[in-house]
Amino acid sequence: MDWYPLLNSIRISLIASVLTFFVGIGAAYGLRSVRPALKALIDCVLTLPLVLPPTVVGFFLLMTFSPKRPLGAFLLEHFGIRVAMTWPASILAVAVVTFPLMYRTARGAFENFDPGLADAGYSVGLNKRQVFWYIMLPCCKKGVLAGFVLSFARGLGEYGATSMVSGYTPGRTATISTTVYQLWREGNDAMAYKWVLVNILISFIALYTLSYLEKKDKG
Repeated sequence: MDWYPLLNSIRISLIASVLTFFVGIGAAYGLRSVRPALKALIDCVLTLPLVLPPTVVGFFLLMTFSPKRPLGAFLLEHFGIRVAMTWPASILAVAVVTFPLMYRTARGAFENFDPGLADAGYSVGLNKRQVFWYIMLPCCKKGVLAGFVLSFARGLGEYGATSMVSGYTPGRTATISTTVYQLWREGNDAMAYKWVLVNILISFIALYTLSYLEKKDKG
């Protein structure tokens, strides 16, 4: 059994989750001070990938980074960087698709944060950045951790966007989800079931670990 799809899926999902972790937290924190009307508009834009079909997200990314498009052609001609139909393209696709999960989870955690704790930090001489890193983020760690784990689990099984921008090439761009589809097309249901079970098992472990840490924290 070729384990490349598993290793590639974990690599893609993990890198994408780290990216969405920092960008999602930054967006959720930054929007706290934005006017309500503008905040609602930005929130809709940032959450849009959550409700769009993944294939639509993949289509937009492919039309943006294809070598036949201005940006894709520019990257290829001047930097020798080809984005489309490579495994790093899947990182971009997974990051866009899973970003709303991280962003909305972090936003909910920040909205439930007690402002009095921040005021206490300011009263002892901490600046805004120190209050965020030493008080706010630790207090919101459960919500932030939940967003990271959910993003990772969702990215692990992403198919629509990744198949559009990376396709399926054994040993190069193959992931668990694209491998399952390819095996189904070939009529190899037995092997497809094995990969489905692998995906379910990893996702279950990730979610169980999150649940365990939450309960341990409460205890």
